[in-house]
Amino acid sequence: MKTSRFIKDNIKLIKLQKLIIVSILIGFLAAFLGIALKKLTEHYEQIFFNQASLHPIFIFVFPVFGLTVIYFIRQNVFNKKINKGINEVFESTASPTKNLPKSKIASHFINGLLTVIFGGSTGIEVSTVVATATIGSVAQQKHNFFKEYKTALISAGIAAGITALFGSPFAGLFFVCEVISKKITKPFLLINIISVTIAFGLVYLIDEEPTFAVSITKWHYYALPYFIMLGVISGVNAVYLTKCVLFFKNNLNHIKSHYYKIVFGSVILSCSLFFFPQLYGEGYHAIKTIFTDPNHLQLTSTLIISLIGIIILKPIVTSATLFSGGDGGVFAPSLFIGAFLGLFIALFLNTYFHAAIIPMNFMVLGMAASLSASIHAPITAIFLICGLTNDYTLFFPLTIVSFTAKFTAARIYPYSVYSYAASLSK
Repeated sequence: MKTSRFIKDNIKLIKLQKLIIVSILIGFLAAFLGIALKKLTEHYEQIFFNQASLHPIFIFVFPVFGLTVIYFIRQNVFNKKINKGINEVFESTASPTKNLPKSKIASHFINGLLTVIFGGSTGIEVSTVVATATIGSVAQQKHNFFKEYKTALISAGIAAGITALFGSPFAGLFFVCEVISKKITKPFLLINIISVTIAFGLVYLIDEEPTFAVSITKWHYYALPYFIMLGVISGVNAVYLTKCVLFFKNNLNHIKSHYYKIVFGSVILSCSLFFFPQLYGEGYHAIKTIFTDPNHLQLTSTLIISLIGIIILKPIVTSATLFSGGDGGVFAPSLFIGAFLGLFIALFLNTYFHAAIIPMNFMVLGMAASLSASIHAPITAIFLICGLTNDYTLFFPLTIVSFTAKFTAARIYPYSVYSYAASLSK
């Protein structure tokens, strides 16, 4: 009896050790991939954007060239397999037998990079999510007993990738809890905590700077009604983004030719970029520009037209990019829209209602509200924005706007882009 008990306990210990080792490996590899993709994208996006700024003809050349290259790579290198975004992850976690093929690591890495640097108005976040999920999926196929932890290991890759992109282990952990897996067990938490810890250690080791350098020193309780207003408006706007993406995906199926799709999407994208170059790529360059001194901006008629145009067009050009074969999702577009929406609301209230609110704060809050409403993950949005800015001063207002925005969006339309995809995969 004692011998069998000893063997059983020893087997449990061996399994635990293997889970810990595989969690460490997934965390490191996923974080390394995320950081590499982020650095490459930032570097080459800046180069191509500068060229497009100096020579406007490139605004019409880059999108069609980038989408065409992606199509030919998909046809000739990746066996004509279409990248379906995060829906691929849901399909894999929902099935005990369906796994993400190894090729998804390279295809999403390459296609995500090419989409953004050539002007595609999306981000690398979903590309990173699927590529890092594939690392977890490949790992769980290496040992029979790993298969019972399939969702946990896939989530570990995703959590580490998100941690690497945004410098927040809490954002990575809460994202997989809110979006990827609704069932949270002790092994799930152990695997994912180890993974994000390793990922954050790598971020710390290379001394990665916060994406946005902001200086937030205070906020006022009298602004609470305005926070709620921002949350409600962000929720409505997030539904608009979701509806745009789903409209292009579901209502333009009559365009069968990939060449027509590329031309159609490129025309929309290039024309929009010509009038609003801020829409180029993931748009972080534009957010950094307005973050320099938003508190002293004056709301002129030109600025009103620019802000409204950007807020209205971003969901359309994002949808057109994805429809035309670009790789990405709504993560970066949500942050982009939220920053400009928050700035517009703050300047509008200060100019016409003398609200005396801080535009810098509203930009940060708008980013969290839009992301929360778009992916229906308020806790992820709170910690992700804190990680992006490396500042927790606005934690309480972030909580208010994030939950308000998510509740508003869910009341208007019960699906996010992610949950809509998940419902179709069942």
